[in-house]
Amino acid sequence: MRAVVKDGIGIFSPQGFLDGNNGSLFLSIEDIEATKKLNADMLLVSLKKVIFFNKNGLDSFVKILLKVRAANHATVGFCDFDHKKFLSICKFYENDLNFSLFKTQEIASLFASSFKNQQKNVLLYSEDKSQRAAMAIELHDNGHNPIVAQSEEEFNEKSKVKTAYDIIIDNTYLGVMGQKVATRVTGNAIIYTVSAFLDAEIGNTFNIAYHNNSLNVGFRLFIFDAYKVVSMNVHALNFFSKLASSGAEYNATICFVGLTFEKTPLAFKETLEDAGIVFFNHMDDILKNKELLEELGASSAATVKNKRVLNKAIVTELPNFIDATVATIEMMTNSSASKETAQVNKLEILQKENKIASSIGFYGDIDGMVILVFPFAIAKKACTLLIGEETDDKEQILDTLAELVNIVGGKIKTLLADENISVNITLPRTYSEIDSLLEVSHDKKGVQVDLKFDDDRFLFFLTR
Repeated sequence: MRAVVKDGIGIFSPQGFLDGNNGSLFLSIEDIEATKKLNADMLLVSLKKVIFFNKNGLDSFVKILLKVRAANHATVGFCDFDHKKFLSICKFYENDLNFSLFKTQEIASLFASSFKNQQKNVLLYSEDKSQRAAMAIELHDNGHNPIVAQSEEEFNEKSKVKTAYDIIIDNTYLGVMGQKVATRVTGNAIIYTVSAFLDAEIGNTFNIAYHNNSLNVGFRLFIFDAYKVVSMNVHALNFFSKLASSGAEYNATICFVGLTFEKTPLAFKETLEDAGIVFFNHMDDILKNKELLEELGASSAATVKNKRVLNKAIVTELPNFIDATVATIEMMTNSSASKETAQVNKLEILQKENKIASSIGFYGDIDGMVILVFPFAIAKKACTLLIGEETDDKEQILDTLAELVNIVGGKIKTLLADENISVNITLPRTYSEIDSLLEVSHDKKGVQVDLKFDDDRFLFFLTR
């Protein structure tokens, strides 16, 4: 089965049943080789004529799609499905959804480079805030006018007026973003969700590399959402005690929320408290108390004894980091960037007033972090599209800025993948005050690039 290419989009159209028994019948080595040679910037599998599929059946296509993406750097994924099929695919690949999903071919075409500058008014919604931001940025970059619904209720209400929009997007996922991590960030606190019975397996399932890199980026408050935890044994107790101890040099705080001790020995709580872990009954007890958030570490940092030295492997990839950053901000602010100065030194910010910042970490074949310092005017301008209107609300701009920097991180990950460098990224950490950023970075040596977007100055810093 060969893909049919039209206007730069290649479409596979299997029929009938896709399962572990017959999925491979649709594809051959010749198909793979032929597909690699297609002049298409997007390759999709249409599920319009598929009656039934399971994960084994889809895997046959996922393998060829990922090979094509590696060879051609094309967007790959599936299209033409209903809500039920969309949920099934998301469930099958919930921890490894690294390809795209487009509800229809028409929606897919909006994201294809061959359809740039054919402006459409587009209403879009996704439950995933990062996905909403990613889609809005890609659509805007392609010359469209995206209207982002911030809630399902708003989307349902606006979608009733179908004549107001050329296309309405839902049940769509862009698989070019960074990894999907079972965490979320609220108020610069990272929240992990745990459940059931906690035992020695927590040491295998918890992403310690992600956690350590989040510490390096500047996160200091980690909350375990433990409402659904039934009990824990001594192995889990030791794991969390060590986790708290290892974060002590960063002045990091670990909290448990909603954990009951009906089936867990009360002595365990005392041991964990001795290790520095704090317990709360409700999540709002922390997140809605700004003074407590600051006290627990969501706004503080500490000097880390083990300094990591900038190395050649990272500096060599500096152009990719700069390109991802500049391309995103130029497009969001409708301005042109110019480089003022570049130097290897500690982070230097001469004027701290009216500036906010964000940092994002990466780890894998290479590791480190990117720090971006925005004049408030640039941040406000860059976030207007994602917010849907102009605002001076600093908290809202900071929250949206994290989504924007997450997009930059996803672009960095993609550009490095083109160089056969595999990395994962952390969630972004934002700073409302520059002094808080300097607490994290003041002893770190890195490459500082001062940029100018029209008349606004902007600072990029790459370090470990």
